[in-house]
Amino acid sequence: MSHRLITDQQRFEELCEHIRQAGVVAFDTEFLSEHTYRPALCLLQFATPERSAAVDPFEVRDLSSWWKLMASQEVQVIVHGGREEVRFCLWLGGSRPGRLYDTQIAEGLISRSFPISYTSLVTRALGQKTHGKETRTDWSKRPLTERQIAYAIEDVDFLLEIYKKQSADLQARGRTAWVDCEFDRFISDLEQEPHRETWRKLPGAQGLSARELAVAREVCLWREKEALQRDKPVRRVFRDDLIIELARRQPADVTELLATRDMNRSDYKRVAHDILAAVSRGVATPRDQCPPVKRGDKDQDEQILAQLLSIALANRCAQMDVAVGMVGTTADLRHLARWHVYQDRSGEPPRLLNGWRTEVCGELLKDVLDGKITLRVGDPRSDHPLVFERREN
Repeated sequence: MSHRLITDQQRFEELCEHIRQAGVVAFDTEFLSEHTYRPALCLLQFATPERSAAVDPFEVRDLSSWWKLMASQEVQVIVHGGREEVRFCLWLGGSRPGRLYDTQIAEGLISRSFPISYTSLVTRALGQKTHGKETRTDWSKRPLTERQIAYAIEDVDFLLEIYKKQSADLQARGRTAWVDCEFDRFISDLEQEPHRETWRKLPGAQGLSARELAVAREVCLWREKEALQRDKPVRRVFRDDLIIELARRQPADVTELLATRDMNRSDYKRVAHDILAAVSRGVATPRDQCPPVKRGDKDQDEQILAQLLSIALANRCAQMDVAVGMVGTTADLRHLARWHVYQDRSGEPPRLLNGWRTEVCGELLKDVLDGKITLRVGDPRSDHPLVFERREN
């Protein structure tokens, strides 16, 4: 067994104390997400300036010392594409990370690459090569081989050096506040995941009426609770397309429910009464409590305006050497068009008009919509061939 794989509680506690004293650590995890409601943690990897190690959570049962450190202000925690690492901190530690730095996010604010893989970033930033991810490994199987452990630890070996280089670059560009804002937003978005209206993103949900959406919402809420109780992925419990079909059909009894195509599976039959109860709750929802349906003649116009803004945004991001994907999405551009052109002030203000995004593009995009700025082609060989010119009154 590798001397860098920690399998007993005492050595793990010693590692946590070492991390606390070091004040900075690179962190990564290996997990499986195919069979459980939430990803199953299979391995933790750490690297400080002095040492690196992996921890086997199947042997080290109490990881609370680490989660407390990650949630504290004592240690700067460096991750790359750390969505699952943050989720584990929230789920298993019960708190949000205290001082998180994500090299993938940071790279998107000093280059046009987002998202960038760890392997590509190591090559770009340090001129070194890694073995790449063990994408086919079942990390729940034991024992782990020396090669698996080495590959897993390699995922943190270069992060501290990348962090130093990126931090210097961000400071030189005056973008430290930008990246701090993004880290905070990244964590907050993950904190809000349990409260999101996931049913709105079901394939086919956009074509439903308010009443049908109410049914889909109730069936989704049932599915979520059932998946949590059974510790199964939500789509293993009940398929997305069947939720949409039941929302449309709105069966009144079990016979009608089971007459729906593909509902005759034995596992569906076992919960047929629960599914029917969810459908009935949706049907009985008072009209004023049904989800609003977003439709209107402006949809096509919004799309055209968003396409115009996307050209301006891409050019501006190239000028400022920042990744478009970090700044805004098509949905963000449409939101800006609704807010600014159609004066639709429902919901939160556009993300493109908040914080550092205003500095990058917010005012520019508003001026484009107002006709205060024209676009023309400058140097067609440039990375940013468009020139913005302010119109004279």
